[in-house]
Amino acid sequence: MMNNSELQNIKNKFGIVGADPALNRAIDVAVQVASTDLSVLITGESGVGKEKFPQIIHQNSARKHNKYIAVNCGAIPEGTIDSELFGHVKGSFTGATNDRKGYFEEANGGTIFLDEVGELPLSTQVRLLRVLEAGEYLKVGSSEVYKTNVRVVAATNLDMVRAISEGKFREDLYYRLNTVPISVPPLRQRGDDIYLLFRKFATDFAEKYKMPAVSLSSEAKQLLQRYPWPGNVRQLKNVTEQISVLETDREISRDTLVNYLPSSAPNSNLPMLTAASNDKSFHDEREILYQVLFDMKKDMNDLKKLVNEIMQGRAVNVENISAVTAQDHSFQNLRNQFDDVSGFTPEIITDTTLTQTTVQPVTVAKIKSHHDIQDTDVFEEENFSLEDAEKEMIVKALEKHNNKRKYAAQDLKISERTLYRKIKQYGLE
Repeated sequence: MMNNSELQNIKNKFGIVGADPALNRAIDVAVQVASTDLSVLITGESGVGKEKFPQIIHQNSARKHNKYIAVNCGAIPEGTIDSELFGHVKGSFTGATNDRKGYFEEANGGTIFLDEVGELPLSTQVRLLRVLEAGEYLKVGSSEVYKTNVRVVAATNLDMVRAISEGKFREDLYYRLNTVPISVPPLRQRGDDIYLLFRKFATDFAEKYKMPAVSLSSEAKQLLQRYPWPGNVRQLKNVTEQISVLETDREISRDTLVNYLPSSAPNSNLPMLTAASNDKSFHDEREILYQVLFDMKKDMNDLKKLVNEIMQGRAVNVENISAVTAQDHSFQNLRNQFDDVSGFTPEIITDTTLTQTTVQPVTVAKIKSHHDIQDTDVFEEENFSLEDAEKEMIVKALEKHNNKRKYAAQDLKISERTLYRKIKQYGLE
């Protein structure tokens, strides 16, 4: 166990502010395990500062003079992550014009930090397990076995036990990574550390923007302490920067601070923010419309698949068509037209054009007797014009959760990887 002087030196070196016992314990474990080559799994909510701990481990180990590489596993597309981590050989896939070293080869002799390790595809998890067990890996497109001597430190904000039970993460890999666990406490559990961090950030931004540092009234300080901080330290830093830049009065009142907080803690007078919930909640008519658009897009994709099968001569159960359309009132006309159909085959179903303000119902363009069908119209998949609505809904979800992709993805009912891909697609980075 480190004494207070040693502990404070570590905090100063790595820019850690706070005196919470759980935080001190996490730092102490990181320093103790640094001299070994054991794998470490760091757990904690997004934004708590997990990235500080692999740096502590690396800098206090015998590997400190070798490379330290941090990899965000959730930010790398599934199709390229094996190449990024393990490298590839020329010609292994389209665009592989040269051999390429992966991170495990680059970090040989050093430390590799796998952030968001819970986002790794199962196939990549198998490769990683081999590295941890035997120090071996294969490059993409090669059968040659390569050796590496890398210390692996991983981090995740997922419930790993649940991920294992759902088949999303390998149990054997979890135990290999979790040789030494380090748990980083969320900001809401760190008591007086919240105000200490605010003062630190306020001072930093005052120097950065060359203006007096902001301070809090006693009521604002109480609100700051009670707020749940779903985005943790990262959210607190963002809020402090916004206040520092936008407010002319350098003493911040409670009423002013409330404007920068989406919601408040259970013990406050404001409604609590629920970061992850299975219940859909809407704050205005626009959000309701966006959710309807997303739901209808899924229904329309199902209908398109049905029509494709029809045009390919496959048998269709009219009840199935009715079941698909029953999910939304906008499809009621289509359902009614199919209810009494017997011995007929729909030739083509026209697309629905969806915009941010109008939703036109799907109609059956033609229904012919099976004997009358001679020339089949070509079924073409049209653009639904949902891009603008989709883009704006993603923007709203990100704004609502202070750019926390995990919570935004949960709100949108999509995976973080899909959200990342959409952010890239619409240039929202």
